[in-house]
Amino acid sequence: MTDFQKILQDSMIWAEGIAALISVIYYNRNNKERYWRYFSVYLIIMFLSEAIGKWGDLIMDYNKQNFYNYFVIPLEFLFFYWLYAVKSLGKPKLFYAMSLVYLLSFVSSEFFFTTKKIILSYNYTVGCLILMVLVVMEYYKQINSSEILNFSRNKMFYINLGVTLFYIGTLPFWTFFNLIRQYRELHDIYFSYFLLSGIIMYLLFSISFIWGKQSSS
Repeated sequence: MTDFQKILQDSMIWAEGIAALISVIYYNRNNKERYWRYFSVYLIIMFLSEAIGKWGDLIMDYNKQNFYNYFVIPLEFLFFYWLYAVKSLGKPKLFYAMSLVYLLSFVSSEFFFTTKKIILSYNYTVGCLILMVLVVMEYYKQINSSEILNFSRNKMFYINLGVTLFYIGTLPFWTFFNLIRQYRELHDIYFSYFLLSGIIMYLLFSISFIWGKQSSS
């Protein structure tokens, strides 16, 4: 990891912390949609999880790969499936169907793919492809909404943009990680993008809470 990537990695963790802090400050102000408190809880859990991933081995012995593969990453996908399908699109059955497909991917992964990886490429690919469907549906909803001119006050606009840049933008990197890692320059460029897009995503999450507060005042 280069010095620049180390700076980006540390900055990404603190960007998560800033997003979590801002969400706690803003979510309850003139906000009639109380389910955003769960987004705040999610951001807090993600920040604590990344802190454990960064410094946890200094105070306890744990399997970092299993921690990310079977807790952090599944929680990320399942939360966004819920936020998009249930709360934004109003399709709870879609949430259950997509969640089931994603969870079943772990079964096939155990039989056909190696589990000794920092990130399970197969499960991550399936999770991202499902999330991509929801992202496209959300864009379609926003474009066809009567509030399209007020998109800058729409929380989901910022969330959707952040998810697009980070999860969808880095899908090829993790899907073809074993191939990309053989080309050092390409790997470094894409890994830097992964970290930078993560920072931008959490900053967009922060903005979503700030604008949400302003639009309802």
